[in-house]
Amino acid sequence: MLPAALAVLSAFTPLAANAASPVDADQRAKALVQQMTLDEKLKLVFGYFSTDFKGVAKPAQGVPYSAGFVYGIERLGIPHQQLTDAGMGVATQPGPAPRARTALAAGISTAASWNPAVAYAGGAMIGQEARLSGHNVMLAGAANLQREPRNGRNFEYGGEDPLLNGVMAGEQIRGIQSNHVIATVKHFALNNQETGRMKVDAKLDDAAARMSDLLAFQIAIERGNPGSVMCGYNRVNGHYACESDYLLNQVLKRDWAYKGYVMSDWGATHSTIPAALNGLDQQSGWPFDLSPYFKEPLKEAVENGHVPASRLDDMALRILRPMVANGLLEHPVAVAEDKIDFAANAAISQAGAEEGMVLLKNDQQLLPLADRYASIAIIGGHADVGVLSGGGSSQVYPAGGSAVPNEGPASFPGPIVYLPSSPMQALAKRLKAKFVYHDGKDAAAAAKLAASSDLAIVFATQWTAESLDQADLKLPHGQDDTIAAVAAANQRTVVVLETGTPVTMPWLGSVGAVLEAWYPGSAGGEAIARVLTGEVDASGRLPATFPQSEAQLPRPVIDGTGLKEDVRFATDYNIEGAAVGYKWFDKKNLKPLFAFGHGLSYTTFHYEGLQASASNGTISVSFKVANSGAREGKAVPQIYVSKIGAGWEAPKRLGGWDKLALKPGEARSTRVEIDPRTLAVFDSRRGKWKIAAGDYLVTLAEAADAPVTTVKVRLPAREFAAGAR
Repeated sequence: MLPAALAVLSAFTPLAANAASPVDADQRAKALVQQMTLDEKLKLVFGYFSTDFKGVAKPAQGVPYSAGFVYGIERLGIPHQQLTDAGMGVATQPGPAPRARTALAAGISTAASWNPAVAYAGGAMIGQEARLSGHNVMLAGAANLQREPRNGRNFEYGGEDPLLNGVMAGEQIRGIQSNHVIATVKHFALNNQETGRMKVDAKLDDAAARMSDLLAFQIAIERGNPGSVMCGYNRVNGHYACESDYLLNQVLKRDWAYKGYVMSDWGATHSTIPAALNGLDQQSGWPFDLSPYFKEPLKEAVENGHVPASRLDDMALRILRPMVANGLLEHPVAVAEDKIDFAANAAISQAGAEEGMVLLKNDQQLLPLADRYASIAIIGGHADVGVLSGGGSSQVYPAGGSAVPNEGPASFPGPIVYLPSSPMQALAKRLKAKFVYHDGKDAAAAAKLAASSDLAIVFATQWTAESLDQADLKLPHGQDDTIAAVAAANQRTVVVLETGTPVTMPWLGSVGAVLEAWYPGSAGGEAIARVLTGEVDASGRLPATFPQSEAQLPRPVIDGTGLKEDVRFATDYNIEGAAVGYKWFDKKNLKPLFAFGHGLSYTTFHYEGLQASASNGTISVSFKVANSGAREGKAVPQIYVSKIGAGWEAPKRLGGWDKLALKPGEARSTRVEIDPRTLAVFDSRRGKWKIAAGDYLVTLAEAADAPVTTVKVRLPAREFAAGAR
């Protein structure tokens, strides 16, 4: 689908050696199950927390201060499962001496790169660090859609479009598993807000779910083949996700023919018999649950026939199959921290962060920064010492601890961690200007410094974290007022955003340039400086719509806001159905602050020769891209498809894209194959995808609101199975 991007990706794709073929893995796993006793099978389906918690000591063999541990079976050569969080790198549970590891840029930044090679390389790097830290299961591969832009975990995810989200999550999973480490796609499914996350019941019809949230997971699983799927905390249409027959048995295992295992999130198991019968294969981190449901209670349920012995065999088989397939039995893990190449891994993190940064505005051509300013004011965001990271279970700690100690909550999901990579110091290495820092907390004082400087760069931060949604889309702590004051004092003002979600910008018309840097990881300061100075092009594109206000959202206030913690409630996603993000804005004819796919470059691109033809049950699109500017840059042509005559949840869908690095004057032809599910509607009654016969409009665009040219193509009717494409 993404030829030029995949050409780059091929340099990163040597899969793990000695991994078993699917047939061999299946046969070997079955043979192992046949040799196991009842108690040995029960060992595989029951997970511990590898940290002392609630009076329960961690297993002695577990890696300390890690997410989980599952006993192996030594006599059969089955290793212990050593589990670690999460998608930005090897995380550490709160403790006296957190492991220092390399942090990738946030998941939303990776999605903003629109480059599968970035996702794969990042996955391969953190997978290697996981292995060298003694782990063989990584709880990484998040594919939840950004239905709710105030969601505190959006920074972990891949944005609002199921195709983009699924492709990027799938590539990260492939990268992780190239290290003989199992990856985990999560949180299945409709786990789209943190407010009341243990109590919320997400309501959504089957067809709409299959064309949105579930499609992201389906694509991620197809591309990445993760060993595990983690079910979420929430309920879905009345049933807990971790005991939902619909999600786990019908969609995942029947329709998609998924062969791996389903693990619960930590605290998401609520029963023994219903959970086992409805598709949960492994209880994780049991001290977070009310009971050890999959230990003695499951043994009794099997012995009494309430859970068939064949179902327990299936649970064990599903766990063993990916362990065999990914080489966990032949490649046991051991802690070897001295073998981690932190410099090389920081370079991988930095390259990904650079590709994910999105230049939102550059009206005055302030960027890239020229070395013509005598004085530059750096204001806010602790930019003199580091860059922000997101909070919660995915927190990766740097060597020496946070660059800004003692900020934020003392307990989970805190603390707030700033990674010690200073944008100001990185800029000072590149520019001759005198740099002066101000913390930005006093707007008047910050404005005074800006007025006396040739240029002002304001670093605005928004800490987001697991278990906490944002109350609104505003920058916190009065930062909007500071930016407005600085811009009023100096018209040459650049704003750098370090956020995990979209934010509103009441000061937008007053500033010269805005760069969305997200949470840029271990080498984020260097990455920001390289993009600001033009050492690399600004090549990121938004993976999520930036609204003008909360009033434009399907839910202006997050459902469950203000309720007590133990109150159950529902959120009705049928309001928007499959029309998530830009599709909602198109459907309602709303103008966003910045559209999905938006992002400026330091050069310009010219597109021509758009052609589209019906091919193999889908559409094949070709065109030429030329760099018509004076600088090297990366184009991100996007292909949107529309059914002429309507009949979809929204006017258009993303059908594919490419990312091409081009030198000045260079032109290249490319071809994009449209994912056929983006041309189809799911028929729940028949359990099939259906492409209607008729005319389709193919739009080549630079963003969801920036079409370049269009072409029509006629397609014949086509039906295909729920798990096909």
